[in-house]
Amino acid sequence: MSYSNHNLTRRRLLQSAAATWLLSVSGIGMAATAQVIAVRVWPSSSYTRVTLESSQPLKYKQFTLSNPSRIVVDIEDIHLNGVLKNIPSQFQQNDPLIKEARIGQFDKSTVRLVLELKQGASAKLFTLSPVAEFKHRLVVDLYPDVGRYDNEEDPLLALLEDYNKGDLERTLPAEAPKAGKAGRDRPLVIMLDPGHGGEDPGAVGKNRTREKDIVLQIARRLRTLIDRESNMKAYMTRNEDVFIPLRVRVAKARKQRADLFISIHADAFTNRAARGSSVFALSKKGATSTAARFLAQTQNESDLIGGVSMSGDRYLDHTMFDLVQTVTISDSLKFGKEILTRLGKVNRLHKNRVDQAGFAVLKAPDIPSVLVETAFISNLDEERKLRTSKFQQQIAESIFAGIKTYFDSQSLL
Repeated sequence: MSYSNHNLTRRRLLQSAAATWLLSVSGIGMAATAQVIAVRVWPSSSYTRVTLESSQPLKYKQFTLSNPSRIVVDIEDIHLNGVLKNIPSQFQQNDPLIKEARIGQFDKSTVRLVLELKQGASAKLFTLSPVAEFKHRLVVDLYPDVGRYDNEEDPLLALLEDYNKGDLERTLPAEAPKAGKAGRDRPLVIMLDPGHGGEDPGAVGKNRTREKDIVLQIARRLRTLIDRESNMKAYMTRNEDVFIPLRVRVAKARKQRADLFISIHADAFTNRAARGSSVFALSKKGATSTAARFLAQTQNESDLIGGVSMSGDRYLDHTMFDLVQTVTISDSLKFGKEILTRLGKVNRLHKNRVDQAGFAVLKAPDIPSVLVETAFISNLDEERKLRTSKFQQQIAESIFAGIKTYFDSQSLL
């Protein structure tokens, strides 16, 4: 090999090595750049949520513009991709808050999202770390102006506003005996709580049946039965596909001065052979079984999955435990037993006793509260049954019969 050829070969090797090094550096840089992998929009009468799911945490700035009213979100260190370009098509014309969405590459490293509003609204933005099947999320919650929804008949919007300000507990009514005897001097007030909703699907069956949809249908059926009675009145923590934080569900029951709180769910377990209906109450001391502890943990994670900003949260679990009176838990167990007995007539029981654990949604200090697991959505046969109108109606009628029997035994109806 000549000297010139040797230099040429050496130069090519160096160039090749340099190119390889540049590609590796470029690859590292690309891997570190956030990519939006999914966008979900959840409109409701309470608020509208926009969720941007990404491979890495998103940095953002938010501000408002007027004439027309707009909320602007600048997402930094990111480039427009097909998922982001599709955002405008995800907003529906009947969205109560958002008239139009626009998105574009504002500068070489910033994507700008503009939400034009139909009415006055405020925005709350926060990020969520990966949980369950979700990766990093940037959440944009839009709430109507406070003055528009001071509704005593359904105080959910006002409660959400108090929750966002960290004032939820302060604005709730003082715990005092309810005026008159329920069912005689005033209607018996029952708060129905269809679990999960919105970003949180709950358990999902093998045939893609979503818990949040099934329990909403059962709750609506149960509400119809209750409202047919002249001395009963049912309210619901949610009546659409919207995520409501666990604390707000409890707060709504207290705001309405409910006599009973019933949270409705469809169970799931890693063993698909598990089946049957269950009823749970709160425990101050700990779970009464491994299954109850497992279920309480999964249900209490609803806020993490559904998306709750924990900043400035002054709520302490142990304080609520201290507030729960022993008599309220005792009444919950009696009430739960009546429901369980009736459920046993339309479905196999997973356990023939009311189990207990630290369910966050059952922590109203002065309201007998139970959580009903209607069936195992993870069991193929029970998933099939849960999808049928007949079984949903049977479950609703069983819970309703339990309500009537419990209050008959308490001489309240």
